[in-house]
Amino acid sequence: MATPQESLAGPWELVPRLIRFFSARQTSAYLVGGYLRDRLLPRVPSPNLDPDLDLIVDGDPESLARGLAASLSAGFFAVSPSRGVFRVTARETGERGKAAWSIDLKGFSGDVQEDLARRDFTVDAMALRLDDRLTESWATDGWAGSVIDPFNGRQDLAEKRIRAVSPSVFQDDPGRLLRSVRLVAQVGFRLDPDTATLVRKDAHRLGLTSAERSRDEFLTILSLDGARAHLEVLDRLDLLCRLIPELAPAKGVDQPRVHYWDVWGHTMHCVEEAEMVTKGHRNSPIYMFVPWTPESEAHFSQETGDGHTRGTMLKLAALFHDIAKPQTKSVEADGRTRFFGHSELGASMAEDRLTKMRLNSRSVALVSKMVEHHLRPNNMSKDVELPTPRAVHRYFRDLGDAAMDTVYLALADYLATNGPSLSQEHWSGHARMMEHILQSGAQQPVPMGQDRLLNGHDLIEHLGVEPGPLVGELLKKIIEAQSTGEIQTREEALALARESLPTQRRRE
Repeated sequence: MATPQESLAGPWELVPRLIRFFSARQTSAYLVGGYLRDRLLPRVPSPNLDPDLDLIVDGDPESLARGLAASLSAGFFAVSPSRGVFRVTARETGERGKAAWSIDLKGFSGDVQEDLARRDFTVDAMALRLDDRLTESWATDGWAGSVIDPFNGRQDLAEKRIRAVSPSVFQDDPGRLLRSVRLVAQVGFRLDPDTATLVRKDAHRLGLTSAERSRDEFLTILSLDGARAHLEVLDRLDLLCRLIPELAPAKGVDQPRVHYWDVWGHTMHCVEEAEMVTKGHRNSPIYMFVPWTPESEAHFSQETGDGHTRGTMLKLAALFHDIAKPQTKSVEADGRTRFFGHSELGASMAEDRLTKMRLNSRSVALVSKMVEHHLRPNNMSKDVELPTPRAVHRYFRDLGDAAMDTVYLALADYLATNGPSLSQEHWSGHARMMEHILQSGAQQPVPMGQDRLLNGHDLIEHLGVEPGPLVGELLKKIIEAQSTGEIQTREEALALARESLPTQRRRE
């Protein structure tokens, strides 16, 4: 038997199978949600279509989902048994699982329009009955006339508007507050003014939403192109600083003249630049200087957990990188403004807030390390000098998994600092230094295991030192020298270790 992936390329081929399945069981089933919405949009390329189908069924959703999974040779699991939501999915891969397509089934009873009236936005409050009459018209545009649309969702689609079904949508479910912005960002629509008023009115309810749901909505918003604009919309709707209260004090905090914007403006533009420096050169007179290779693209496409990539975590780090500046600001006697310790305090604040937002531990560690060290790439050399091999080695040794990401955060920070006053000459020099750090780091792999010239037992045996911190310090020096090419043999490593011993510990 062919696998679902072989026999069903996507939702388009699924619908006729679903019609036959529910017709055979004499069960009413309706297609609702994002896929139907996207299919009704004019001239939407098929790759942009949501691969997930949402169905409401007049019957036991669990039993029907199990039967459908068996019929399609697909997987089954309960999404939310308490809400009666069950999923049939074609393929599961990765830590949290990604499906080639999935079908969510939820039960309803009574009039389908009553179910639609309980939904959030008009463009998602439409339904299409899966019955035999749809089989022939599904391959043409004729099916669109059968869409049940009690709230004029198709008109809102045509006018590119996200409009609430009723004034109580956010009171009924505060999770819809962030979803309104996410939907606007995803489909490129505008928020209806009356709906925006409702969002601001009910923004205080955001805290009633589960941390996991708010996290998923927010990270999705941040992952989309135009993240800075989406953040500014969240702020105008009184949602951003309710989600991340630590951002609020940044508004109106002045910075030294080297900065074009205040702390808040700089933060927003840094998010924008973090997005831009990971998009490649694009024949731009600015971004052509950004070091970018296929390896860079693959790196920022890696998932860090929660279904999100390093590229999104870079934007998140940009949002947090100066979050402690208001708390650390001081003005010296000569009038100079300082922010001593803002990186370290900011890392602690980021770790605390992101943990409360229920990000996975790997992402929290990655973002907080980027925040803590975001100034370090700039401080690795003076003036036009390139960082030394030892400085590069120590940087990659200390930052580990966050080393490359922090270089790109430093690039974004530089661009957001200068803004429209950017000097192309100075920027090209800065970008060249960042490229040198990346290239030198790639050429200096830290020797591991059998590749090391010496280990702790060798030092104890040949130098007579006692096990303890001294052995670790000596090994660190040897590894650094080996990585930078200063030593290449076991004998040279022993000589370096002997020279590095405290005078009273050396043996003739």
